[in-house]
Amino acid sequence: MKGAKQTTLRDHTAVSGIGVHSGLAVTLTLHPADTDTGIVFIRNGRDGAPDREIRADFRAVTATEFATVLGDASGPLCSTAEHVLAALRGLGVDNAVVEVDGAEAPIMDGSAQPFIDAIDLVGLTTQNASRRYIEVLKPVRVAGKDGAHGELLPFARGFRVEAEIEFDDPLIGHQSLAIDVNPDTFRREVARARTFGFMRDVAKLWSAGYALGASFENTLVVTENRVLNPEGMRFPDEFVRHKVLDAIGDLALAGAPLLALYRSLRGGHKLNHAVLSALMSDPTAWRVVEAEPARRIRGHADVAAGLATGLAVPAYGPDVS
Repeated sequence: MKGAKQTTLRDHTAVSGIGVHSGLAVTLTLHPADTDTGIVFIRNGRDGAPDREIRADFRAVTATEFATVLGDASGPLCSTAEHVLAALRGLGVDNAVVEVDGAEAPIMDGSAQPFIDAIDLVGLTTQNASRRYIEVLKPVRVAGKDGAHGELLPFARGFRVEAEIEFDDPLIGHQSLAIDVNPDTFRREVARARTFGFMRDVAKLWSAGYALGASFENTLVVTENRVLNPEGMRFPDEFVRHKVLDAIGDLALAGAPLLALYRSLRGGHKLNHAVLSALMSDPTAWRVVEAEPARRIRGHADVAAGLATGLAVPAYGPDVS
């Protein structure tokens, strides 16, 4: 962490595809951004409507049923934001503008890899500002249904995810993965893991207006103890790896990289968001630190406001008497 600087893209880069739930064509363009911007989503206006802009922040989450949806008081802005957020956070991108011309980010192949490929085409550049982190100071835990739970714990060595899943399906069953998240491990262990679903749920999802763009090209489809995709799985435990990918994307909505251990059992978007919201609502559970020691500031409210608006704010340093 010492000496780490903020980063952004060297140039703009774009991907085009369809939304996994809407089935509609969409183009997503990633743009460089100034220091302390964070990740900002812009939805292109259509039919004379103005463009809409929103910071990628836990308070901007409007739904978590089958994807993470970002929006504001005027309605949803971008659905299925988690994979591009995971790619940006996984590669250590601090500042970027994510421009979409539709209501949903493109699903591409169901993983974060296409977004990484697009970023690699232009590369990253280091900026002249210290990176800020959110350091978890004490455990924060949220319990869900059927024994599900998630928690954020202090972790001095960066950001670590430990995830377990349990499905009543012999092919998946119980899987677990523990990973210290950095650009190398994210690329190697997580980025290519695809979203998955069960064939038995297709009719119900379609009738509810979901998964209209799902196919073997973008979803790992499970039925009768086997995977229907002709190419098979990319990892023997691809299912839990994708859950880790989703968690990295959802927790990117903290507004800065976490210094924490995130542990979840039977987690998903709803639980990820609940744990992050519980953390941020407790001003004694976290603090903001810079890559280099910095002076203390007066309160968490100022930090949260700075992260939410992208304004530069002083950061916590080592405790002093």
